Amino acid sequence: MIKYALVCEEGHAFESWFQTGAAFDMQVKRGLVLCPDCQSIKVTKAIMAPALVAARHEDASLHATPPGKDAASADVVLLDETQRKLREMVYALRSKILTETDDVGARFPEEARKMHEGELPHRAIRGEASIEDAKALIADGIGVMPLPQLPDELN
Repeated sequence: MIKYALVCEEGHAFESWFQTGAAFDMQVKRGLVLCPDCQSIKVTKAIMAPALVAARHEDASLHATPPGKDAASADVVLLDETQRKLREMVYALRSKILTETDDVGARFPEEARKMHEGELPHRAIRGEASIEDAKALIADGIGVMPLPQLPDELN
């Protein structure tokens, strides 16, 4: 795991953990890294000094982990309470959507349009639509929204 100091376009500084440097790059490219203050997805790495830990040292104050714990079992706080609650809400919302809607797959634009035009009875559906299809549905007054994405499990 790698801990990066990050900064958004508004200058808000924050930190986050990533499995690898490549995982950070992929998540930023997909717009999954958000500033906790302003929700901007324009996030970059800030300049930071590396954290070095001595393997063995007699002075207990220099231990990287609490006495009696190894590095793998040390308690690490990755999210503050607000971030943890927001993540739980996203999980709950996504779970509710997945359990209470019918998956129509790639037929989503056609099914949504037919329901809007009265050709099919209304029901809660989910599926896949291109950006162009979603924009066309919205332009025609058909309400759609993206399924909330879950944070990567190892982030």
